[in-house]
Amino acid sequence: MVRTLIVDVMGCIQPTQRASRGKTVILAVKTVKTSVSFVNSKVYNAGVPAKFMKVALITGGVRGIGLGISKSLLAEGYDLALCGSRSVDQVGESLAELRELHDDRRIGYYQCDVANRHARLRLVEAIQSDFKRLNLLVNNAGVAAKVRDDLLNMTEENYDWLMKINLQGPFFLTQDVACWMVEQKLMSPSFFGCIVNISSISATTVSVSRGEYCLSKAAVSMATQLWAVRLAEYGIPVYEIRPGLIRSDMTAPVTGKYDKLIAAGLVPQNRWGEPVDVGRAVAMLARGELVYSTGQVIMVDGGMTIPKL
Repeated sequence: MVRTLIVDVMGCIQPTQRASRGKTVILAVKTVKTSVSFVNSKVYNAGVPAKFMKVALITGGVRGIGLGISKSLLAEGYDLALCGSRSVDQVGESLAELRELHDDRRIGYYQCDVANRHARLRLVEAIQSDFKRLNLLVNNAGVAAKVRDDLLNMTEENYDWLMKINLQGPFFLTQDVACWMVEQKLMSPSFFGCIVNISSISATTVSVSRGEYCLSKAAVSMATQLWAVRLAEYGIPVYEIRPGLIRSDMTAPVTGKYDKLIAAGLVPQNRWGEPVDVGRAVAMLARGELVYSTGQVIMVDGGMTIPKL
């Protein structure tokens, strides 16, 4: 089915006529009188009844750690709503890889700037329309500091840019999703919802050359506890996963530096972490294996942050 969304100047969505084209669903968006970021998606293998679905929204779910999480959740039987800043065409290779792993699952990709309020709202509305439910939110999308530089030289422009993506966007996306999850829980007491924030060991480990990144991850850690307390009465647990050195495009520029440090004993398990290591941790939480541990931190760092003499 093809749904065209017309976005007015206030960011409201008006659905228009749908049409069919095989198994692939392409959702197009037309903006009217506005330069606000928009949602653009593809949904594959549509047609599974909503009552049989477990659906996960993973921000940044088509590269690096996010792709590892996507693979693990597919193996758990989840349908995926993935969002990222790149266009559908730019992420085609990752989507094809996911479809090959589990061609019986629904996989939707939505181009969305999570730092933009109107784009977040339209993202959630599109997922409501396409998937009808949402069981799991994984706030994974994030950016590194634009410039690694001394704390004394940090600019407000770079600070604001990073904070909007790493903190403000995920916090208010959680707010939107949490409201929806509470509605689902009230309508169906058997509903299980869960929220997972992907932070970093930088939440507690100082790097003076990228102070804004450390601050954003420390704040995500507090946001996890805030939402855990607020949603506890509805049985919706909220967790933080704190990765260490994970091999990804974000860490690629410093691979040589950390190869040497790992070889010198920085990480007790003596290797880089892989995206699948984080994915396995998310899968465990998505299965509901730690429902009485809301607000807790899961370390995925190979023992790197264990205090040592």
